Amino acid sequence: MKYIVYFYLAILQACFIQAAVAEESPSNNNEIPTLEQDFVNSINKFTKAQIIAQFGEPAKADDVKIKTTGKIVASIWQYHFINTAADGTYYETTELDFIDDKVVMVAFMNHNGDEGPENAQQYQVPGK
Repeated sequence: MKYIVYFYLAILQACFIQAAVAEESPSNNNEIPTLEQDFVNSINKFTKAQIIAQFGEPAKADDVKIKTTGKIVASIWQYHFINTAADGTYYETTELDFIDDKVVMVAFMNHNGDEGPENAQQYQVPGK
């Protein structure tokens, strides 16, 4: 009987350890990576609120609204010096293009963003 109790306690302990590890994992996923490729591969998993929580308000934001309702359906946000290239240098501007609340396009620019993304490194964000 004593061995059954020990076995039962060992099983319970293993379950609690797995639950604790499972709870720790999402917190690691809440931070948006800043390295170029990692950023592109993960940014669509984050909402606008999560992006603002990490990087603050964008330096520039333009919204496309439905005229009759005022609902924002698309946005273009620009941040400065938040992403790095593979060699560790910072891009001066990162542009995030949103449809509703999800990023669909990322452009990295080596200028302040006034010139537009035509001469920028652009990426289609992979779908979920």
